[in-house]
Formats: sequence, C-alpha cells, structure tokens
Amino acid sequence: MDQLTAHLDRGWDLAQRGDAPGAEASARKALELEAQSPEAHNLLGFAAALRGDFDEAMEYYRQAIALDDTFLEAILNAAELCIHPLGEYEEAIALCDDALNLVESGDELTDTLLLKFDALLGLGDKDAALATLRQIPKGPFENPGHAFLVGRAYFEMGELEVAEELLLDAAKREPESPDPPYYLALILDQRGDIAGATDALLRSRHLDSLTPGPPFSLSREAFLATTRKAALSVTPRLRASLDEREIYTADLPGVEAIVEGADPRAPVLVDVLEDDGTVRVFVYQKNIERIAGSIDRLSEEIRDAIEREVAAALLGDDLTPPPEGSALN
Repeated sequence: MDQLTAHLDRGWDLAQRGDAPGAEASARKALELEAQSPEAHNLLGFAAALRGDFDEAMEYYRQAIALDDTFLEAILNAAELCIHPLGEYEEAIALCDDALNLVESGDELTDTLLLKFDALLGLGDKDAALATLRQIPKGPFENPGHAFLVGRAYFEMGELEVAEELLLDAAKREPESPDPPYYLALILDQRGDIAGATDALLRSRHLDSLTPGPPFSLSREAFLATTRKAALSVTPRLRASLDEREIYTADLPGVEAIVEGADPRAPVLVDVLEDDGTVRVFVYQKNIERIAGSIDRLSEEIRDAIEREVAAALLGDDLTPPPEGSALN
C-alpha cells in the first residue's frame, strides 16, 4: 500500500468513527503527496460535513468533482448534502442525473435513485418522486440498509403494502436497528392496530436507547444548559409561558408516554400547567441530536422544536410537522 492510499484509508476510518479533525488531518497529509487528489478533496468534504461546516464541505466536493467528473462517490456525497441540510433540491437532482450516467452496480443505482427521490419530494413533486422510486430494482436487496430505505420511501408515498414487505425484511436482517420497527409501527397505526403499533414503538425506543450518540453529543448537564438557553430565544408570545425550572431533558420519551400515544422520536413534549398558564417542557436529547446532525445546528433545532410544540399546546398553531412520522392517536 502506498502512502497516499494509507493516509486516505486512515482518514476514512477516523471519519467513520466521527473524528472530523483526525479525518481532515489525514486528508491534508494525502494532499501533501498529491495536491490534485480528488479522493483527498472528497474526504475533506466529508470531514467538514461531520463538523457541521456544510458550505465548506460542498466546496470540497465540487473540487473533487472538478478534478474527476466521473467520481461517483463525491457526486453522491454532494447530492446528499444538497438535500439535507442545504435544501438545494434542484442542484441535487442535477447531480443525481449526472450520477445515473456513471452507476455500474445495482447498489449504486439504488443509492442514486433514492437521493433523487428525496430531492423530488423536497420540491413537492410527488408524481416524479414516485416514478423515480419505481425505477429502483426490485428486491431482495443485497444491502439490508436498502430494504429499509426503499421501504421507508414507499411508506412516505402511502404505498403501505410494498413498504411493509420491505420493512419486515429489513427488520429481520438488521434486528438491532431501531428504524424498521418504528416505521412498521406507523403502518400498524394507520391500520388501526394500536396495540401492535405500541409494541413496535416500544421496541424501536429500546433499540434507540442502545444506540450511541453522535460524536458531537453533549453531556447531560451541557445539553440541559444548552436547552434552557435556546428556550430563551423563542418568539416573545411564547416565552412568557416558559419557566426555566419547568424545562427538563432526557434521552428519550418514557415508556409510559409512548403507551399513552406519544411518538418515541418526538424531540419535545409539552404539558400545560393549568393553574398558572405556564407549560412544562420535556426535551429529548437523542431525538434532537438525530435531527440536528451537527453541534452547530443543535440550539436552533431545540428552539424550533420548543416553539412548535408550545405553540401547538397553547395556541393550537399547526406549525411545521415533526421530522419523522407522527404521534399515535
């Protein structure tokens, strides 16, 4: 193995562990050996995205593509970043169309079409999204993660029978993943099987509780402090109803709340204290961190989630929908 490859391999190993500074250092050592290495620029982009600097990440991906316009991995990384968190859906679609001319395997085709599906859905073009989804080769998929992702996509399009078959396959092949049982619960809920949905949600919650936090995860004390500070920045019409002493944090909603119909992936739950008009706010660290994706977006996501849920509880405002699924009725 040559030195360039060794630095890149080490960098990706560190990146997969969430070590953005280490991955960046390895990428820069690779660039010292080959300044025009598209692989090193791609790694720099991934490291920048890990630390939450998405514009910088996008610039590195563009450099990688400029150096090698057939570099499929960099094109897909750029498309994924365009979709979330940048919300640049049209650019993502263009990148996916470029990638479709380069794919050589079923897995690559599935990855590309799933990204294009997400981008089209982001634009609100459901007909084109469904048409794209139906271009994905039928399973069984060699990659069990694809069974889940395609199943979730069919769930989002309301095609529950196809979704259920794929999600059951994903749950069987990846029994430690909390995602398939979560979406299977939503299907059961839509069918009116509340007991079955609750059991599936409790399993998903249990598996979520065993999943390590992201590399940027804060200590419990730091997360509580961040949450209380973020709560002070909500809109003035809601801030008067917040009492710092009535803001609590935990990893996930409790079993008792889920049995009562709460979504185990809700970022925030709110109780109205009828005696004085204030609210009690519960903020769930694992769910907030999943949505935020980086330390830089953490406070913003906490503020938005608190604002949305307090407004709904006090004013009946239907603001933005929750990020995943919905609470059971």
